[in-house]
This record gives sequence, structure tokens and C-alpha cells, in this order.
Amino acid sequence: MFTRFLLAAAFAALSINVASADDGPVRNVTVVFDHPIPNIPGKSMKGVVVEYGPGGASPSHTHPKTAFIYATVLDGAFRIKVKGQPEKIYHVGENFIEEPGSLHEVSANASDTEPARLLAVFVLDSNEKELVTPIKK
Repeated sequence: MFTRFLLAAAFAALSINVASADDGPVRNVTVVFDHPIPNIPGKSMKGVVVEYGPGGASPSHTHPKTAFIYATVLDGAFRIKVKGQPEKIYHVGENFIEEPGSLHEVSANASDTEPARLLAVFVLDSNEKELVTPIKK
């Protein structure tokens, strides 16, 4: 699972599906928007669509310390736990935030039979290139 996560992060901008031979697509990440914020020098907004196949998940991770993230579920349902908050299932149209420096402990498709998709909007320093850093165990 950890290897698939690293491959997904590495190929995010290319929108390459990450899969294993036994369980099909796990995660697909596509940057759909990337633009400097004109009235906030040094800050940018990035939109990222994250798709999980049935049963798909990512290991615990962080995002850049400068990133404020707003995410909304587009399809399916996600199981989310951000440090300091209880784990919760978010359905289509529901949203959550991640404060700068938050630990994203759980990010998973809540279904083993249906895919799930969300849009995450990052506001962060324009020079940030890596959007996800896995937690080393």
C-alpha cells in the first residue's frame, strides 16, 4: 500500500492510475487548477481531484505546512480522520478542512464496492511542489 501511495504522489500531475495486480485502481490524483492568488503575493490556489477505487486508501500523511485545505466529496463517500478530530464519513456534498500542519491520519473510500471522488482545494505558498508527505513508520 505504501509503495502505491508513493507512486500516486509521484505521478499525480500526470493523472496516472495506480493499481496492483490483485485489487485494481486504488488512487488517482489529478491537479485540475493551479494559479497564483493575485492579491496575496507568494500564495497560490491548487485544485486536486482525488479518486479512490473500491476499498482504496492512503497511508497517514501531511501536506505542506503552509497549506490550508478545503475538500468536498463529489462522488461516493470518504472515511476521514484529521488529527484532533474524530473519524467521520463524508458523503456527496459534504466537506471538511485541514488546517496548516495537520496530520491526515485516515483517508479512505468508505465503500468496498463503489468508487469515491473528492475535490481538494489547497491555498499554500506558491513555491510548494510536494502536496503530500507520507508519515514514515
